[in-house]
Amino acid sequence: MKSQQLHLFLALLLGWTQNICVAENLPEPQVLIDKMSLASISLNYDGVFVYTIGSQIDTLRIIHKSHKGDTYERLISLTGHAREVIRNKDQVRCYFPENKSVIVEKSRLGKLVSTYLPQPIESISDFYIFEMAGEDRIAGLDAWIINIKPIDGYRYGYQLWIDKESKLLLKSELKNKLGMTLEKIMFVQLDVLDYVDDALLQPSTVAEDFTWHENAINEPLLTDESDIQWKANWIPSGFSMSKQSKESMLTSRMPVEHLVYSDGLAMVSVYVEKLEDQPDIAVGASSFGGINTYAVYNTSGYQITAVGEVPKATVKLMADSVKPYQ
Repeated sequence: MKSQQLHLFLALLLGWTQNICVAENLPEPQVLIDKMSLASISLNYDGVFVYTIGSQIDTLRIIHKSHKGDTYERLISLTGHAREVIRNKDQVRCYFPENKSVIVEKSRLGKLVSTYLPQPIESISDFYIFEMAGEDRIAGLDAWIINIKPIDGYRYGYQLWIDKESKLLLKSELKNKLGMTLEKIMFVQLDVLDYVDDALLQPSTVAEDFTWHENAINEPLLTDESDIQWKANWIPSGFSMSKQSKESMLTSRMPVEHLVYSDGLAMVSVYVEKLEDQPDIAVGASSFGGINTYAVYNTSGYQITAVGEVPKATVKLMADSVKPYQ
């Protein structure tokens, strides 16, 4: 009897010490996210992923090349309409063969598939909680799972699956405060490459007879406060203005003032547009997956629109608070 008890005690002790060893080998989530952010920029890779937003499911291929600090990418739609997006450094070209058009603009978000998080991650640690959530296997690769939880209801949470070897993002989910998934990106195939041939980054569409549109031509405003025309008087804690510009857009004949607010992870764009002759305009809220939009028309003849991957309350409060800078 005593021998059986001793064996049981030793078995429990062994299991307990093994658990301690496993826990000690778990990476720090902030360190792992920093490595993921760097890998997504510096590595060359070719992958196929599924993008789910609401009931819509799309399959795409992404080819990424890093060369001397510059980024080159090609995003190809494998379902639905045949579309391609080509990034050459900070220029993005969107090809739409179905209507024979190409839109050219400056890159706003950096990568075509956003896997970038600020470095170091501590810059946003006051507004999010980071925790390891286990292990999984995605696209045939072993992955760590990380939860990123917001400290308030003005931003969303994230769940990330990061490849243990390359540290590339294999899967991500955007979650609301109830833990429901609003958007999901998941790779079904991902290859890390030593070299990417430039031929793989060329569009498959011959666009000689296409109509080309130059969109969102930025005219940076000076950072002096006297040059700021509009601002949001309410923003969530931790948010600050990260960009300010005037842009000519396809949907407007007048320059549109564009303000970007960010906490380092979540981002909200605010557009201020002078409308002519009070035309019929769309005001109020709309949603698509995790992207929420709120538009309001003020008495001075301006339409103010806030859009971002944040909850509805956030974009409404920000749009309603936008006033001329004084």
